[in-house]
Amino acid sequence: MTQKSNPAIQANQSVSFARPVFIGAGFALVLISLFLYGAGEPNPEWGKLWMIQPLVIVPLAGAAGGAFYYFMNVLSSRGGLNKTAAIVLSLFVYIVGLWLGTVLGLNGTYWN
Repeated sequence: MTQKSNPAIQANQSVSFARPVFIGAGFALVLISLFLYGAGEPNPEWGKLWMIQPLVIVPLAGAAGGAFYYFMNVLSSRGGLNKTAAIVLSLFVYIVGLWLGTVLGLNGTYWN
């Protein structure tokens, strides 16, 4: 019994799991850093290290969005889902996840 190789599936599987996760986390980190940099003077009630919470939680939400993209990409390469639908759904989930991560990260400081 011979197995046929599909180059499209092999090309999609060559992308490692870490790449979209790090891209999603890096983009989220840049966005929250720009927001915090331009935010102005913090409230003295927040403490000295108040920036740690948003700088950790928002990139985690971005990494989760990148992981979702990876799994949707694998699913669409196997023929289980249309490639365009997978990308649009992944983008929607990433934006919603980034928004929720921003709200959770800024809870108690700017999102009071």
